[in-house]
Amino acid sequence: MAANLVDSASRALSLCRKIDLRYVKANEVRDRCLLLLMFRHGLRVSEACRMKLDEVDTESRVLHVARLKGGLSTTQPLRGDELRAVSAWLKERARMKPTVKAFFVSEQRKPLHRSTVNLLLRKYSAAASLPLLAHPHMLRHACGFALADQGADTRLIQDYLGHRNIQHTVKYTATNPARFEKLWR
Repeated sequence: MAANLVDSASRALSLCRKIDLRYVKANEVRDRCLLLLMFRHGLRVSEACRMKLDEVDTESRVLHVARLKGGLSTTQPLRGDELRAVSAWLKERARMKPTVKAFFVSEQRKPLHRSTVNLLLRKYSAAASLPLLAHPHMLRHACGFALADQGADTRLIQDYLGHRNIQHTVKYTATNPARFEKLWR
């Protein structure tokens, strides 16, 4: 299941460059940035939609993640591909001249709404012929499983995703047999 989620998320992300649908083409730069940040930082859809411009610091190469649901907020590094996606989106966003401080905005120059994110992810997953229609929270789960597959321990994943209760994090590492590889060496 974890591999399917990570594979599905990767396929959805690669789609942001390939689909020629009119709606998607018009929002391609924003959507690529949005999906990449949601996946890499385990963002909930509301966390992504509420993200402010000053929470994305390209100069310091960090993202300040304001967690919801009582989660622990964190500052996380932005990688090269994320910085390129953010830079491209900021150029496009500047052309739109929105008056709001939201990082992600709609074509109407208002903060992006969670229902719009749900819709675009459904369109991307259908266009990618994924075996299921993806929803935004799958990107958060895919992040957790991907971190576990890279060997991150449960406490690190807990901090990264902003979980207060470790029981919400254990599902990502409990199914990963790689956690036992360093035993008895």
